[in-house]
Amino acid sequence: NTRTRRKEEFKPITKGKVGIYTCGPTVYHHAHVGNMRSYIFADLLKRTLEMAGYEVNHVMNITDVGHLVSDGDEGEDKMEVGKKREGLNAWQIAEKYTNSFFSHCDKLNIKRPTTVCKATDHIKEQIELVKALEDKGLTYVIEDGVYFDTSKFQSYGEMAKLDIEGLQGGARIVDTGKKSNTDFALWKFSPKDAKRDMEWDSPWGKGFPGWHIECSAMSMHYLGDQFDIHTGGIDHIPVHHTNEIAQSEGATGKAPFVNYWLHNEFLQFGEHVKMSKSKGDTLTIDSLEDKGYDPLAYRYLMLTAHYRSPVKFTWESLDAAQKTLKNLREKAIEIKQNAQGRPLPDLRPSNQPHALVNMLDSFKSGLFDDLNSAISLKILHDVIKDPGLAVNGQLALLEEFDKVLNLDLFKEEASVDIPGDVIELAEARQDARTNKDWAESDRLRDEIAEKGYIVKDTPDGFEIKKA
Repeated sequence: NTRTRRKEEFKPITKGKVGIYTCGPTVYHHAHVGNMRSYIFADLLKRTLEMAGYEVNHVMNITDVGHLVSDGDEGEDKMEVGKKREGLNAWQIAEKYTNSFFSHCDKLNIKRPTTVCKATDHIKEQIELVKALEDKGLTYVIEDGVYFDTSKFQSYGEMAKLDIEGLQGGARIVDTGKKSNTDFALWKFSPKDAKRDMEWDSPWGKGFPGWHIECSAMSMHYLGDQFDIHTGGIDHIPVHHTNEIAQSEGATGKAPFVNYWLHNEFLQFGEHVKMSKSKGDTLTIDSLEDKGYDPLAYRYLMLTAHYRSPVKFTWESLDAAQKTLKNLREKAIEIKQNAQGRPLPDLRPSNQPHALVNMLDSFKSGLFDDLNSAISLKILHDVIKDPGLAVNGQLALLEEFDKVLNLDLFKEEASVDIPGDVIELAEARQDARTNKDWAESDRLRDEIAEKGYIVKDTPDGFEIKKA
């Protein structure tokens, strides 16, 4: 629990049920692989709670308005940035990159939330929340918008352990009209000399909501004034989640707003891995696929580390994850084939041989101990290579494990009959690449495409697929 900085026993507000809110993507660009770590973590959390027997109500927002390029409420709205970059309107940008995000989720076997809510569909709820804060005397209006007065919320910055007095002037300041560096926008006014694609009438004037208000308004709308778990990346702690707590507890007078805050650490990138949205070289799940990687190899790589630990992404680490996943699948499929005709054992403890019970309990214990997926992966490997387990017992355990890990352990490679001339062209292209004859490589790739096939480079050579 980030707010208390300690490991705690989970106790839901309502017995047998869990309410989770996850901070979703800002849909102005493709989500990169670092972004996707947050959603793999949230998916693991949800599946683990389901394995523990809870009914999970999972809510995630889509930020399609209000997120400025700075956490300090300055600069352009990111949707406007996307609009100018691509010549589409802000609504089209939002639809394009929302679809892109969920496409990446599907490739990573991330289960859809119970509710996906867009900021633009909940303007009414956001305005009502700002009104409630205004009625409590927690807001003030300046030239560019309506702001939350953090000096009137005594516990502001508590979760992030912010040194409010020690914050340097300008570190988070936007307008000189703000009373305090830590005050933040609840409603921003539209510029007087331009019309935005996304703007609405409000009691304070035409404009659009600030980024923070959407998460409070929508989480409380779907989960209640107080709920169980809130997830996000560690970068949300000092500003976004700190502001969510202030405005939510300030409006309702109920604390804590959330009982358990869980945050995942960053993905770090090796020196040969480029990551820059502004330069257009963002590394996405699609680009991993283009390089011949199974997206679930990336999911496997993320599961090898604890969600609260930084992970360094390198091509070597992804190669190793892909190779390991391939080996796991081959062995899992062999176990399934050998177990054909044998009934699967019932995994309930009272009915099972001791070894199966121990294996299942050990797997669960890893996940139930603050989502220590690395321990659970070790148990997966132990089950696959344990000669003392009957194959039907191995199969029953692997099927149970994969409900949470969701690595498609029993996925078989689809076989496609590739014409001999296409294979010869692909081999010639591989030779051209080895000789660094890129022009010839590109020509051969185009010739393969004309025949209806796609060639992808892989760590082990190349792969040919039907177009």
